Parts: sequence; structure tokens; C-alpha cells
Amino acid sequence: MLTPLQIDPAALASGVNNVWVLTVTFLIFFMHAGFAMLEAGQVRSKNVANQLTKNMLTWSIGVIVYFLIGAGISSIVGGGADPFGYITGGSDVWIGWLFGAVFAMTAATIVSGAVAGRAKLRAYVTYTIVLSAVIYPVVTGLTWGGGFLSSVLGVGFSDFAGGMIVHGMGGIAGLTAAWVLGPRMDRYNEDGSANVIPGHSMTFAVLGTLILCFGWYGFNVGTAASVFIVEEGSVALGAFAETVGRVALTTTLAMGAGAIGAAGVSLLQTEKVDTLYVANGMLAGLVGITSIPNLSTWWGALVVGLLAGGQLPLVFKFVEKRLKIDDVCAVYPVHGSAGAMGCILLPFVSINGFSTQVLLAQIVGVSVIGAWTIVATALVFGALKMIGQARVSPDHEREGLDVAEHGVDTYPEFGDQPEAVPDGGDRELRTDGGEPDPDREIKMIIAYIRPEKLGDVKQAVASAGAPSITVTNVSGRGSQPAKKGQWRGEEYTVDLHQKVKVECVVADVPASKVVDAIREGANTGEPGDGKIFVMPVENAIQVRTGKQGPDAV
Repeated sequence: MLTPLQIDPAALASGVNNVWVLTVTFLIFFMHAGFAMLEAGQVRSKNVANQLTKNMLTWSIGVIVYFLIGAGISSIVGGGADPFGYITGGSDVWIGWLFGAVFAMTAATIVSGAVAGRAKLRAYVTYTIVLSAVIYPVVTGLTWGGGFLSSVLGVGFSDFAGGMIVHGMGGIAGLTAAWVLGPRMDRYNEDGSANVIPGHSMTFAVLGTLILCFGWYGFNVGTAASVFIVEEGSVALGAFAETVGRVALTTTLAMGAGAIGAAGVSLLQTEKVDTLYVANGMLAGLVGITSIPNLSTWWGALVVGLLAGGQLPLVFKFVEKRLKIDDVCAVYPVHGSAGAMGCILLPFVSINGFSTQVLLAQIVGVSVIGAWTIVATALVFGALKMIGQARVSPDHEREGLDVAEHGVDTYPEFGDQPEAVPDGGDRELRTDGGEPDPDREIKMIIAYIRPEKLGDVKQAVASAGAPSITVTNVSGRGSQPAKKGQWRGEEYTVDLHQKVKVECVVADVPASKVVDAIREGANTGEPGDGKIFVMPVENAIQVRTGKQGPDAV
């Protein structure tokens, strides 16, 4: 005879709720991969490793600081009785802390995109520590933690998943930090006009955007944190059943509308649909709805998304041209202004109808969070600037932070390497495979080719019997006319084209054979494939052995 399975409803509800919270927490954590790719794509190639390092250190250092200090400070500000009790609180408490921690680290990592290309690593890490320990916890304590904003004007400031508390705060902090640091070198001319400094990879930026969009479902839908409740000894869905569908729907609609809004404004401004604005618009739409997805009507989500995406190009140009602030990754229009806008629009799109008190409460909340963030961020970066620790030196900025701050080259194949050997051997001059002939003339072959054809050329040269080459990343202007590029809706002149300089010295292999190999590997049939130069070499001397002539080659 089978015995009915006995299940404690409370234990079942707790177990399912914990699994749900952990799942969405891990999804939110994966958003850091999106931030890393998004920011890496929008910076110069010489600063990519620095940006990736900042993203990893944000999590690594920030989450420990938030555990030891930040979460407790939030509880103190909110009036908690045992502010640091979570440290020894047990499984359920730790899961709740982790869910809060991934939100905190999202706010922290937003700032790195605004100060890219010129902030010292130690300055950014210092700010991350302060933000994780004090700045962000004060905001959550005043709101989610039960502080005065949670009941302001009798209705309370409403922010369901952090549109203002997380993203708005992060965007405002980034703008403030960028203002204190000043713009990158060559960003502005002496007359105040702006120069466009394009990022190095649209592919990375779009990939990062889509990863963030995926993770955002954890951010918004996951905030409906309790799947099951126990009522009269039975397990029930409770408010989760009413909330989760609306949150998922409004999040999706706002995401799409944000992209359309940004694309539309971009089209009106430049008669082109800017790819980066479309990507940023998706994120702005998500930020805009993040405060209110549980209370917004479906049509309200479309309105919020369109407005959040549409304001993006306008606010970016205002920040760039009027405020003269170099916000590299557009964190303010994507996170700051979009987050504030979404919060304030709540009473206009709410399922509960319009309320003046709700509108005023939202304005008060946005104002308090914004003012606190500006003051705290300005104090931290201002203090670092006073002691000369906020910004890298001009030489380091010109060289690139990858080398100056980390001693690495993200793209070493295009760097100033002394020797590139296709077969992975030692980096030294080596014989090209034939028998030395003292009567053979030594020749230097120099080719300027497209960077993307370097791999084909290396293989072709190696097949020709002359595998030793030197590769240098260069820019130049030849018969190709200057052309126009576009970055965030702004045109810039591309009159110096990126090329790779390949040098090869031969003695035992006919120069004509190597030239043919380079032509075969570099040829695309389009203008701008490059040029090859052949010149005699009077002598060659091997440093280590002193050999001369063909023997040295």
C-alpha cells in the first residue's frame, strides 16, 4: 500500500523561493559579461584590457566590501535592529544578501564606462570601495531598507527593481566622475568643439547589449522574489501570479520601444539609423521601465520605452556639446536620465491611475538620490584629483592604459612586436630554409596591408619559404580618398586608414616569390589593399653571432 508523500508546505515554499532567487541572481551576475563587452567595444583598442580589468575588480572587491560593510550600512540607514546580523544569519538570509549584492555591483560597474580611457585604476577601485560601502547602501537604506523615502508624502517612493536606485544612481555617479576627471585628450578642441573618438568594436558593443537584455529578465522578473506563500496550511502563488506576467510583458515591450525610439531620433538627426544608438536605446528602454514594470500598463511600457530611447541621442549631445563632459559609454543618457524619467512617469502610466501625491513622491525620491550621489561622488573623485591620484599621466593616456596600467596588449598581433613567427618558434631571425648563396642579393620587402588579411599573408609568406617577418600596426593615407565614419550619430573624417606593416628580409628565397605570396594573401580586389616595396639591403649582421650577409639572414 502506498503512503501519501508528506510535505511541509512551509518547507516546500521556502525551497522553491530560494531556488528562484538564486537562479535570477546568477542571471543578474551574468550581466557583468554584458557590461564588459559593451564597454570594451566602446573604448579604443589600447584601453580594452583596462576596461575588462575594471569590470572584474568591481565584482571581486565590491562584493566583499558590500558583505563586510555595505549591507550593514544599508540596514542602519533604514533603521534595522540588527544591521550586521546577516553575516551569521544562515542560508535564507545569505541568499537574500546575495540577491542584493548583485544589484549593488551593477550600480558600481556602470561608473567605469563613463571614466574610460583616463581614470587611474587605483582611483576607480577606491571609488568602487566607497560606493559599495557607503554611497549605494545609503540609497537602498533610504528606500528599500525602510528609510524616509519609503513612506514620503504618505505614499512612498516607488522603485520596483532599481531603475533609479541602481541604474539612475550609477548613471549620475558616472556623469559626476567624468566631469571631475575632465575629458580624454583630444576630445575637445581649443574652441570647444568636440572631436569624435570612436570605439574599436561595434560587434562587442552589440554582443554586450544582448547579454544585458537577457540578464535584465532576471533583474526585473526576478524581483518578484517570492514564488510561493503558505495560506491556511496550503501552498499558493499569491502576488507572484499577478505580478510576474505583467513584469515580463512590460519589460519586453519597453526594451523594443527603446530601440525604436533611439533609432527614430537618430534617423531624424542624421538620416541614418545609428547601430550604437539602437543598442543603447534597448538598454535605455529597459532602464526606463525597471522602476515600474509591476505597475505600468502595457501601453505605458511602450510610451516609457519610446521616450527613454528617444531622449538618448538628445541627452548625449547635450552632455557632450553643452556640458562638455566626456561620457565615453553614454552611461548618463542610458542609465541616469532614462532611470529618472521612468520613475517620474509612473503616475502617468500606472494601472492605478494618475496621482499627484505619487508624482511628487517620485520627484522627491529622484531628487534626493541624485543629490546624494552627485555630492558623494564629487567628494571622492575631487579628493583623489587633489592628491594627483585620479587621472593617468598624459604619456600613459597616449600610450594606452592596457600597457601603462597592466603591461599587456589586448591585440599583440598588431602591436610593436620585434618579431612575429607564424610557426610559434623563438622570436629571433631564423634561416628561411635554403642553402646560403654568397652571390644572392639580400632584399627587404615591406608591405602595407589590411589588418584582417594578416593571417592570410603570414601563411602565404611561410609557404614561400620565408617565415620570419616583423609586424607593426600603422595608419596611413594613400590613393584612398578620405571617407566619413559615424559614431553615435556624429560624422568624423577617416583620412588615415588602419594598416599593418609587414617586413621580411630574404636572401635564399627570391624576392619575387615572396612578393607574389604577399599579393596572394593580401588581395581582396578592392581599393585599399595596400602596397609592396622591394629594396636592396647592403648588409645584414646577426647580433648574437656576428654573422654577416646571407648567413645572417
